[in-house]
Amino acid sequence: MPPHIIAHELLPDDADHALLVGRVWRDAPHQGPALVVIRDGRVVDISASIACMADLLERDDAIDVVTTAEGEDLGPVEALLERSLTATPEAPYLLAPCDVQAIKACGVTFAVSLMERVIEEQAGGDPARAGELREELRQVIGGDLSKIVPGSEAAMALKAELQARGAWSQYMEVGIGPDAEVFTKAQPLSSVGFGHGVGLHPVSEWNNPEPEIVLAVDAAGRARGATLGNDVNLRDVEGRSALLLGKAKDNNASCAIGPFIRLFDDTFTLDTVRQARVSLHIKGQDADFELHDSSDMRQISRDPLELVQQTLGAHHQYPDGFMLFLGTMFSPIQDRDGAGQGFTHHRGDVVTIATPSLGALVNRVDRSDRLPPWTYGIRQWQADMARRR
Repeated sequence: MPPHIIAHELLPDDADHALLVGRVWRDAPHQGPALVVIRDGRVVDISASIACMADLLERDDAIDVVTTAEGEDLGPVEALLERSLTATPEAPYLLAPCDVQAIKACGVTFAVSLMERVIEEQAGGDPARAGELREELRQVIGGDLSKIVPGSEAAMALKAELQARGAWSQYMEVGIGPDAEVFTKAQPLSSVGFGHGVGLHPVSEWNNPEPEIVLAVDAAGRARGATLGNDVNLRDVEGRSALLLGKAKDNNASCAIGPFIRLFDDTFTLDTVRQARVSLHIKGQDADFELHDSSDMRQISRDPLELVQQTLGAHHQYPDGFMLFLGTMFSPIQDRDGAGQGFTHHRGDVVTIATPSLGALVNRVDRSDRLPPWTYGIRQWQADMARRR
């Protein structure tokens, strides 16, 4: 376990009252993923009662299942977290808490991330130009973009002004226009969980974590819970062309979710998410670099429920539900490799994304081609589910 990580600090502040559900990998004779709940600090496998996370989130009695379903005790949750952080963890260890749900993500839902996307676009993927462009954009745009309501008359007036100046951008369109950016981040079962390595495409030389809150949404569009996510991003790749979004976003181990989904109840609601303060901590493998930052969900430009409604409706359905990244609050810009170069990852960085109501998601950074390949797909998952039944 990295020296700055303490197991009990990885759980929600009110863990004794939180309805936490997740998935772990188990070895024979129960080999495969198992659905677990946390009760009284213990990890309980309830797979005999309900097979998968998508099924649980569809049930109206999900809270009753979490609190009462019988299951096998797998030990203290702190031990599970510690095992999951080792380089070669012994089972059981944590997986991403979702299974067959679609993995969707929203872009440029915060003013700061909107600015950074425009900078990437105008820099053409060159990090050396970022600092100069950041100051130029502040002078051109002026004011506080976070106060602009997307799609409003004020937003359209700003659009017209920026177009007249030749400063309009496709990122401005989704940042302050009527339509949100919603894209597919990763394939079902491809996300990595707490403690796993997160991957950067080997061609990238300018990249960053994207700390986000992730909603767990059922097939009817009901937000049933929330967790943390890292929407790993390649700034140089997307900066060359927005049409390279798939290459920038969807690579081996480039999507991390966890550690658990916390179900909504009387003590944890969407208003908790709306008021959340999310922190980011990056610790370099060498002791020379450390970054701390944080931001508030109150700065989001579109309400989480609006983002759900723009994702699912008469135009698009998700019969297995979906996980929805709500957008990154910031892109770290602290210089790392030289003045004006901004931030980019180094191999071995330990990234911790945390908020008091959800705990902490911890992952170590590596290259996508050096991490274990994604080999566990839907067919193998079906075979394991059938064998366990």
